[in-house]
Amino acid sequence: MIIGTQNIPGTPRAAMGRVIVATSFSFVVTQLDLTIVNVALPRIAADLSASVAGLQWVVDAYTLPFAVLIISAGVFGDRFGSRRAYLLGLAVFAAASAACGLAPSPAALIAARAAQGAGAALLIPSSLALLSHAAADDHGLRARAVGLWTAAGSVAIAAGPVLGGLLVASVGWRSIFLVNVPLCALGAGLTLWSVPPGEKRDATHHLDPAGQLLAIAALTGLTFAVIECRPLGWRHPLVAGSAVVAVMAGLAFYFAEKKSPEPMLNFEIFRVRNFSPAMVFGTLMNFSFYGIIFVLSLYLQDARGYSALGAGLAYLPLMTTFIFSNVASGLVGSRSGARLPMISGACIMLAGFVLLARLGPATPYRAMLPAFIAIPLGMGFAIPAMMAMVLSSVDRRLSGTASAIVNAARQTGGAFGVALFGALVGDTPANIVRGFRMSALISAALIFVTVVVAWKSIQPIEGSAEAEHRLRIQIE
Repeated sequence: MIIGTQNIPGTPRAAMGRVIVATSFSFVVTQLDLTIVNVALPRIAADLSASVAGLQWVVDAYTLPFAVLIISAGVFGDRFGSRRAYLLGLAVFAAASAACGLAPSPAALIAARAAQGAGAALLIPSSLALLSHAAADDHGLRARAVGLWTAAGSVAIAAGPVLGGLLVASVGWRSIFLVNVPLCALGAGLTLWSVPPGEKRDATHHLDPAGQLLAIAALTGLTFAVIECRPLGWRHPLVAGSAVVAVMAGLAFYFAEKKSPEPMLNFEIFRVRNFSPAMVFGTLMNFSFYGIIFVLSLYLQDARGYSALGAGLAYLPLMTTFIFSNVASGLVGSRSGARLPMISGACIMLAGFVLLARLGPATPYRAMLPAFIAIPLGMGFAIPAMMAMVLSSVDRRLSGTASAIVNAARQTGGAFGVALFGALVGDTPANIVRGFRMSALISAALIFVTVVVAWKSIQPIEGSAEAEHRLRIQIE
């Protein structure tokens, strides 16, 4: 039978509360690991003798599997059960986190981070499915549940740099990964207690192993070429070969998916009005934001001499602004539609990157604050509206597929942002400052493109209230 609050002991509100708490652990740990690692990068480099390219892989080895596996992970949950997929995801994430905390070398850390990303891909769609099942046919309850779930992720993103700074300063960088183990164990225990087995499975859904492998080859090959081009050079056989593999795998993926009876990526969805421009919009925003967060860590600690704790505290306004702008986006979007907050949010973010590009080797922190506030303010205002636009544009039966594709594209954009901007910085403070400013200028240019895309390509539509609220404050 389908999981619903009627199947969970206690009153519907109490039962749903337990499911929200249990599933929120997944969003907390996955979002925490997107930001907490940044403040630890210099310590990791010193302890494991990792290069800048190695640090890029520490970040992207998590993001790439997260992005490329999330669609198949959703199908896995539909076919084998969301509860089973969720518990498996927690187990994989916990084991991989322990391996990260015990890693003796950069290669071991990167491999463990990739396993973390695979666990994260299992957790996100299955946790949302468990919330949806628990709400049954109560759309208002579902909207409130998803709102609380995403709020937990917002708090994790905001707390990540500060918590990371505290842990690195007091215990060491390995603790930022080991802290996930008890969190995952607690989440698994709460899930076993609050979510009964027996939800309906859809045996008609099938995995697409050929498409999945080709997608992994294409994205990994391209990322490798971008990250390693600076230390090895474009003419190096490994770099050139990776670029060729990426192109060939990408073409093979396209033709394989066109012919597959059950593709992991149905290209017909790109014909839906507003879907493609919304995906481009979200991808460029993640590319700019997560790329600049990576180089900002190097700027603050290696170029400016901030401690890990000091860098974490410096991040605080950059992250906490998300929480307030998410709520504002939902309020404005419910009245004016998605187009206005998308355009205005992108303009605010553009101004923040222009301000960021003016930072130098001795800029006081108070001069950084306007940029640190404007960038997340704009992104937090625009992205929830963009997600609501996607959900309002597609048929309800495609809402899960559409949101998975857009989120996969956004995570991929973030991985490529880290790869490209990391290739622009060097190992000396002067080169870091130069690369940081260049990254900010590139980000400003890309966000200007998002403004044009939203202005020219996004067509105003009458979005349903349910779609507007479903992912009202999503920022991952």
